[in-house]
Amino acid sequence: MLQVSLYLCDNLRMLNSLRFLCFSWMLLVLVFTPCFPGRAQSDAAGQMVGPVLKTGAERPEIYLPALQHKRTALVVNPTSRVGSTHLVDYLQKSGVDVRLIFAPEHGFRGTADAGASIQDGIDSRTGIPVVSLYGNNKKPSAEHLADIDIIVFDIQDVGVRYYTYISTMHYVMEAAAEHQKTLFILDRPNPNGDYVDGPLLEKEHASFVGMHPIPLVHGLTVGELARMIQGESWLSTPQPLDLHVVPMSHYTHITRYSPPVPPSPNLPNRQAVRLYPSLGLFEGTVVSVARGTPFPFQALGLPLASAGKFQFVPEAMPGAQFPPYRGEVCYGQDLRGVTPPPYLNLNYLRHFYQAYARQYPDQPAQFFNDFFTRLAGTRKLQQALMAGDSDANIRQSWQEDLNSYRQLRRKYLLYP
Repeated sequence: MLQVSLYLCDNLRMLNSLRFLCFSWMLLVLVFTPCFPGRAQSDAAGQMVGPVLKTGAERPEIYLPALQHKRTALVVNPTSRVGSTHLVDYLQKSGVDVRLIFAPEHGFRGTADAGASIQDGIDSRTGIPVVSLYGNNKKPSAEHLADIDIIVFDIQDVGVRYYTYISTMHYVMEAAAEHQKTLFILDRPNPNGDYVDGPLLEKEHASFVGMHPIPLVHGLTVGELARMIQGESWLSTPQPLDLHVVPMSHYTHITRYSPPVPPSPNLPNRQAVRLYPSLGLFEGTVVSVARGTPFPFQALGLPLASAGKFQFVPEAMPGAQFPPYRGEVCYGQDLRGVTPPPYLNLNYLRHFYQAYARQYPDQPAQFFNDFFTRLAGTRKLQQALMAGDSDANIRQSWQEDLNSYRQLRRKYLLYP
């Protein structure tokens, strides 16, 4: 009888140990599974999907407590959303005292042409004053920030050095430091964040379309770039910046992301966003990027029949009131069906430059304008294309700089 009892006790102890181990394992799974980006889950249809990505704006539990009872200014545009609600409306409903809205290129509502001046005014929906940070005034002034405690920056970027939202962010960071205001950056995905490529900006070619010594495709989110700008002392002020980056959850740099709201009027979909690093350079040439069509930055052309078989005719439309070659037939390439590679594609530039040079052999340099060097951040790319250098040689010319940059980039990454 005693042996039976001991046998039962031993088995009960073993059973309890197994139960404890199972419980512990389940607890570990429940606690840590949400922290692994890309961990697959099943949706309602039984398809395997990853955890839901949340932008910084969609994590109000992190930033809302700091905004309560604070006079707040926002740097926002149509991409500034908490779910389907604009950040301005969300913060007002949450009791935040929003005093001022700063508008970047394309404006607060996002309908202005690229390069068009943005006017100050009053937002008709909220009654909040809107101050332009594009045009003559690119930086918040002491007067603008006199009765502001906190600035919140929340704008969808596309990861390209010449996309001006990051230049606006730079000036906002500088103003916040100079006037001792707290700055919150609500981070968002970089839809071109899976690679780093292109020449680094040379200091003598710095402008509003390139302010930092980073590659053309920098591989950082706006939050990570802000950390780099601060950490590398690229702000032209000795005063410290009280910077807070609200990170995303369930994001990695290889996450495939399609912005739910177009980042700007002429980047209407993921295809345009992914082609933009390679096609944006054409803004410094005679070639049209199909502004004034339903497929901007998804086709290339100019009024030259030898440039290609595809045809389009640019017309005035919202976001492209004065497109190049308005009303003229442009010949070139339709890129809506291509798969953009994770690197700068120089073939497009080479094709159109050669077509132009054959047509105008006495003036091939007229293919480029002064804006091209500012976009590229160096004169070497234009010189190499005109000299007929191979893609391999051109790409090799910036590899040493890229390797150094990749080492620097690691210091400021928030996501794998």
